[in-house]
Amino acid sequence: MNTSIRIRLSIMMFLQYFIWGSWYVTMYTFLSQTQKFPDGQIGLAYGTTALAAMISPFFVGMIADRFFATEKVLCFLHCAGGVLLYLASQQTSFWGFYALLLAHTLCYMPTMALTNSLSFSHMTDTGKQFTGIRVLGTIGWIAAGLLVGAMKIEAAKTPMVIGAVASIVMGVFCLCLPHTPPKAAGEPVSVRAVLGLDALSLLKDRSFAIFALSSFMICIPLAFYYNLTNGFLNELNVQNAAGKMTMGQMSELFFMLVFPFFFSRLGIKKMLMAGMLAWAVRYLLFAYGNSQSLVWMLYLGIILHGVCYDFFFVTGQVYVDNQASEKIRSAAQGFIAFITYGSGMFVGSLIQGKVAGMYALQPSGHNWRSIWIIPAGGAAAVLILFVLFFQSKDKKQLKSVPAMDPVAIAE
Repeated sequence: MNTSIRIRLSIMMFLQYFIWGSWYVTMYTFLSQTQKFPDGQIGLAYGTTALAAMISPFFVGMIADRFFATEKVLCFLHCAGGVLLYLASQQTSFWGFYALLLAHTLCYMPTMALTNSLSFSHMTDTGKQFTGIRVLGTIGWIAAGLLVGAMKIEAAKTPMVIGAVASIVMGVFCLCLPHTPPKAAGEPVSVRAVLGLDALSLLKDRSFAIFALSSFMICIPLAFYYNLTNGFLNELNVQNAAGKMTMGQMSELFFMLVFPFFFSRLGIKKMLMAGMLAWAVRYLLFAYGNSQSLVWMLYLGIILHGVCYDFFFVTGQVYVDNQASEKIRSAAQGFIAFITYGSGMFVGSLIQGKVAGMYALQPSGHNWRSIWIIPAGGAAAVLILFVLFFQSKDKKQLKSVPAMDPVAIAE
C-alpha cells in the first residue's frame, strides 16, 4: 500500500469517528438540560443507533456491495447524513428530532462497515496495516471529545452542528478516496446471508449459545454507560466532562496494545469474565463516587473502559473467529454484531430510559446511586450465568488483534 493511499484512508477513519464522537457522548446533556426531554424519550433517541445498526446490513449487503462504487456511496450517505443531523439539532419537539436523528443514523451506521471494506480493498497486508489505520478512528473520537469539552458546549446544540459540518466535509473528501467498485456485483443475495443467519448452526454448541446470550445481555447494562455518563458527570458538576470521558478511549488504546500479553496468559474464558466483572465494578464506582473527595472513583470507572471493551468484545471476536469455520466466519461475526450493537443496545436503551425516568428528581436531577446499582447488578448476573455454564476449549491461538471500536462506540 503506497503512502498516498495510507494517508487518505487514515484521514477517512479520523473523520468517520470524529462525526459520531462529536455529538453522541453529550446528547444526553443536551436533550435533558436544554431540550427538557424526559428520560424515556432520551432513551429512544439513543436507541436510533441500535435500530440503524440492525437495518444497515441490509443496505450494505443488498445495495452498496452490488450496485455502486464504495466511495460514491460514502459521499452520498455522509452528505445526506450531515444535512439530517443539522436539521435534527434545530428541532424543539421530540418526535421531529427523533425522526431526523433516526434518518441520520440510518445514513451513518452503514458507513462504518463501508469504510472498513474500502480500507481492506486497498491493503496489501490487512493483518499488519489495518490496525494502524483504524486507530485513527479512535483518535478522531478522542479529538471530538476534547474539542467539545474545551469549548464548554456540552448542553448546547453546537456539538451536533459540528458533527453535521464534519459529515459534509467527510462526504466531499470521500470523492478523493481510491476508486472501489462494488465487490459483489451480479451475485445473488439472500436475507439469510446478509444477517449472518448461517452462523445459527454454532448455537448447537452450549458454550457458544451461552456466549451469544451473554453478549446480548451484557449490552443492556452497557447502554447505561454510553447513554448516561456525560449527563451524570455534568449533574455532579465535573468540569470538562466530555474531555474527561476521552480517558476511556485512551485506556482502550493502551489495553489494545497489551491485549496479546493478557490473552496468552488468561485464555478466552478468564478474559471474558474479567471484561464482565469490569462492567459491574465500573457501575459501583459511579454509584458511590462523587465530584469531591471520591472523584477518583469516577475517573477510575471511566478508565476501566479499556478493560470493559477490549477484554469482552475483542476477546469475543477472537472466540467467534476460533469457533466458526472459514465458510461461516464472516456470517458469525455479523450475527454477533447484530445481537450486541443492534438488538442488545436497543433493548438496553429502552430499559435505561425507563430506569432513569424512575429515579428522576424534582425539579431536576437524578438519584444516580439507585440508577447505577441496576446495571451493576445486571452485569454481575450475566457474569454468574457465564461462569456457571460457559466452557472454553481455547482451540486456537490468537492470530491477530481485531480492530478497535471507539464507542466502545465512549462514549
